[in-house]
Amino acid sequence: MDAMESLSFAQRQRLAFIDFSLQYFGQVSRQDLIAKFATGLAAATRDFASYRDLAPHNMELVHQTKRYHRRAEFSPLFDHDPEAILHGLANGFGDGLSHPIMPSTVCLDAVQLIHPDTNIIAAVMRAIAHKQAIAVTYVSVSSGETQRELVPHTLVNNGQRWHVRCFDRTHQVFTDFVVTRFKAVTQSATEPFDHELQDKDSYWQKLVSLVLIPHPSLTHPEAIALDYQMSEGELVLSCRAALAGYLLRQWSVDCSAQHQIRSGVCQLALKNHTILSEIEHLAIVPGGKT
Repeated sequence: MDAMESLSFAQRQRLAFIDFSLQYFGQVSRQDLIAKFATGLAAATRDFASYRDLAPHNMELVHQTKRYHRRAEFSPLFDHDPEAILHGLANGFGDGLSHPIMPSTVCLDAVQLIHPDTNIIAAVMRAIAHKQAIAVTYVSVSSGETQRELVPHTLVNNGQRWHVRCFDRTHQVFTDFVVTRFKAVTQSATEPFDHELQDKDSYWQKLVSLVLIPHPSLTHPEAIALDYQMSEGELVLSCRAALAGYLLRQWSVDCSAQHQIRSGVCQLALKNHTILSEIEHLAIVPGGKT
């Protein structure tokens, strides 16, 4: 068995932290590991010994600082996801669970204006986990405060806010509700019916391919191709039909038939325009009605 495969999940998490710290901060100490994982000194010592066994050339102990420093021949032991890395750097590694988030001063994430109520999130997640229906007090922009019965199946961040994908018993359709607009959530007395469950949500089950290209109006399209790591001037994304509209709006993708949006807002354009007939929430898509 490979040495890495023999490690427990908890051990891999601790060794990944050592690897991460060495790669991005250049040093790490046993006290860092203890503070992060609330482990003991002896356990931390064993973790550093295990890491050294797996990657003997990655670090060296500098006695003056009592810290392990990154060596020039360092080679990462773990593949760290770029988005998770930046998020971790921006938040100073606080997980928001047992450790408070301590924002970084040298790597800043986008300012978040919307912060869901954790009690609402918890109630919705319990309903999802146990496949239960919920009764909610909901406030919409168009209808104001209403009472709804919903059967939720997934929480989704659409790039701006969190919403819950669910079956709406009032209108008998699968749709999305913004989580921050829930004023109250309780369990419904009625169990979900088969037609209200996730596998019957056709837009959710359907995958579509979006072919994105630099907007034809750009003078230097290569800059956008580099931004999105395009291949031969195209970026092909596969996503759920229920979420495609949010993605196209979030990234200001010109979806008009002739790419007619010339205001400079759209740096991307949708090449396969006909795919719009297969996605949901077309009204929010830039140029989706043209």
